[in-house]
Amino acid sequence: MIAVAWTAVVSLAAWLWLLLCQGFFWRTDVRLPPRREPGTWPSVCVVVPARDEAAVLPDSLPALLAQDYPGRAEVFLVDDGSTDGTGELARELARRHGGLPLTVASPGEPPAGWTGKLWAVRHGIALARARAPEYLLLTDADIAHAPDSLRELVAAAGAGGFDAVSLMARLRVASGWERLVVPAFVYFFAQLYPFRWIGRRGTRTAAAAGGCVLLRAETAERARIPDAVRQAVIDDVALARAVKGAGGRIWLGLADRVDSVRPYPRLGDLWRMVSRSAYAQLRHRPPVLLGTVLGLLLVYLVPPVALVAGVLGGSAPAAVPGGLAWLVMAGTYLPMLRYYRQPWWLAPLLPFTALLYLLMTVDSAVRHHRGRGAAWKGRTYPRPEAVADEG
Repeated sequence: MIAVAWTAVVSLAAWLWLLLCQGFFWRTDVRLPPRREPGTWPSVCVVVPARDEAAVLPDSLPALLAQDYPGRAEVFLVDDGSTDGTGELARELARRHGGLPLTVASPGEPPAGWTGKLWAVRHGIALARARAPEYLLLTDADIAHAPDSLRELVAAAGAGGFDAVSLMARLRVASGWERLVVPAFVYFFAQLYPFRWIGRRGTRTAAAAGGCVLLRAETAERARIPDAVRQAVIDDVALARAVKGAGGRIWLGLADRVDSVRPYPRLGDLWRMVSRSAYAQLRHRPPVLLGTVLGLLLVYLVPPVALVAGVLGGSAPAAVPGGLAWLVMAGTYLPMLRYYRQPWWLAPLLPFTALLYLLMTVDSAVRHHRGRGAAWKGRTYPRPEAVADEG
């Protein structure tokens, strides 16, 4: 019981450090920075990579085409080898709803060394550059934008002097598993990449939300986007690092009126979403994986175990720090639950959700070392070192 007590004390100390010293990651007030409308609105090209997205396009594309933007803007939807009629449906929606000009193109099969949607993004950016836009908006096919979304993004980028402005779209929370897992997904992401640090000058922290990134075209070319990140599974984080590495200023925050309409009704759907990229987040390094597993156990699972063990064993030195750590943990989770309009009683369940994420991460590593590589939209890509060997 003494070992349990000391472990609980270490866990409590870790939570106090996270509470005060990790960029106040738990706060949800990082929203679009102050906006100022420019005298002349810059031109924007919107690039939408899409593969087998017919199920979500009716809920997302009309809103994108209906953007109330005072400047010149047009949309390039890149149909990345869809088999469900995504391209034809996009054209039909454009004919039916009107709005911004829409071009539907197809890049063909990606060559070796390109993962995920980045080959489609590259094709879309190449088409957009023929229009010489000042900004590129990279947005996913499942993202529904409010009518003033583009206008607000451009105004924020111009007023703040940012080269990339990204919004973490509000993910769908409808099923029981979505309520349990989705808010925690954003919470964990913010813990790894505190939003306050990302937009601050002089910091190394870099991240973006790939579903909604407004990017200065000149900076994208200087940072060699997307060629510089073509092997990245987590392309949004890699993109942000490339932009920051090229001297650009970036900003990331939570969205108010940009929503993902993609459903994840079953645990298996959410499991695949996380495990496809979790090990890539750890740079495919076994020591980092081991440290992550031990860290998750210490920070998220030790508090409830110490509390229960202390109560059953009559040990206050174990129960008190365990209970306090669990209380701090739940308290930091409440703002994210409020952001997602979820009940407070989900906060004490965070240790169980963290256990699920631990298992998803381990599964991601197992898949990688079995040679399955990354997977995206029915495509499986070889491990990066395998691509390098073939080259």
